[in-house]
Amino acid sequence: MAGPFRFRPMTRDDLPQIKRWLALPHVREWWGDPAEQYALVSDDLDEPAMDQSIVATDEGDIGYIQCYDLTAWNSGFGTHPAGTRGIDLFIGEPTMMQGGHGSALIRAFVDERLAQGAPRIVTDPDPENPRAIRAYEKAGFQKLRMVETPDGPALLMARNA
Repeated sequence: MAGPFRFRPMTRDDLPQIKRWLALPHVREWWGDPAEQYALVSDDLDEPAMDQSIVATDEGDIGYIQCYDLTAWNSGFGTHPAGTRGIDLFIGEPTMMQGGHGSALIRAFVDERLAQGAPRIVTDPDPENPRAIRAYEKAGFQKLRMVETPDGPALLMARNA
């Protein structure tokens, strides 16, 4: 397995790579229209409540993760402890889609955030995406309930400190 995983702040220099990843079938399947998502990810570089990172290993950059202040994007997630953060991610490099990389990078990222004082991390995968749900469960997340989001129904999952 590749590793250890590093999470470096995303910059404008990373946008061409993000654009390429968003157009790949395995990312587009769950993230939707590449042009729309690219515009959102690009605009979020200036959003103070959003931390965007490139996931890297010794072999190079492999994906994207965003971590946001839940109060800024609370799409029906309910009440959570102050300081709760939400995450969304994708593995961009197709060769990294197998072998447990997803759950390992999620665990590494969330371990860091919880150690820095976040009381809870939440995520909301599509309920039709068993690969994502399995990766989050392997990373210590628990299923909470179904929620309605602007993108449709989602499975709210959480991992506590």
